[in-house]
Amino acid sequence: MSDESTNLMLMSMPEDLRESLISRMQPVELPLGTVLYKPGETPSYAHFMTSGIASVVTFMADGRGAEVGFIGREGLVEAVNLLGPAKAPTTAFIQVEGTALRIKFAELQSELFRTAPLLKRVLESVQSQGYMLSQLAACNGLHEIEERLARWLLMVRDRVESDKFRLTQEFLAEMLGTRRTSVTLAAGSLQRSGLIKYSRGNIHIVDPEGLQEKACECYPVVRNLVDGLYRQGTRD
Repeated sequence: MSDESTNLMLMSMPEDLRESLISRMQPVELPLGTVLYKPGETPSYAHFMTSGIASVVTFMADGRGAEVGFIGREGLVEAVNLLGPAKAPTTAFIQVEGTALRIKFAELQSELFRTAPLLKRVLESVQSQGYMLSQLAACNGLHEIEERLARWLLMVRDRVESDKFRLTQEFLAEMLGTRRTSVTLAAGSLQRSGLIKYSRGNIHIVDPEGLQEKACECYPVVRNLVDGLYRQGTRD
C-alpha cells in the first residue's frame, strides 16, 4: 500500500507540514485506467503518487488524444488545478497501475495559499511540468517517432524503476499523438535493434544505454527537470 516516503514532493516538505498533511490523507490503490479527473470538473481529491504513473491527456472531438502531462512519485497529479478557478480541459488517468496518498481537493486548496512551504512546492512542480510540456511539444513536432518512443519508454522506466512494464500499442499511440501503425513500426525497429522486447503489451527494456542513444535529445532535458526538483533532498 502507499507509503509517504515514496512521494518525493511530500518528503521535500518540512516535517511538521508533512505530518499534518499525511494525517489527513488516505492511501489508495490505483488500477490501470482509473480516472482522477475529467474535463470541466473540479477534482474530488488531490493525489500524491507513491507508485505507478498518471497521464494528463487532451482529447479532441473525434476521440483522439495526446499526452500533455506525466506524473509519477515525484509529484502531485492535480497541482496545476489547485492554482485557480479555471476548469481544466484535460483528463487525468492512470497509465501504469500504482498507489497514491489522497486528500480532499478542496481541503488542500484551502490550505495552499496560507501555507508558504506547500505553495512553494506546488509552484515548483507546476513550473517543472510546464517546462517539460514545452519541451515535449517541440519534440512531438520535430523528432521522428522512433526517437520519441525511445524517449517515452525511458521516462516510464525512470518512474516505475523497472525495465519491465505493460503498455498497449493503442495506449502508446495515444500518448505519442500518432497512429497505431506508426508505433508498431517504431517498436519493431527498436526490437530488431535488440533494445527492447515487446509482446502483447509487455515491454522489456533489454538495453537501457542503447535506448538512451536512440532517444532524442529531449530525454535528458525532461529527466533533469524532474531530478532537479528534489536534488537537495528535504528542504525547508
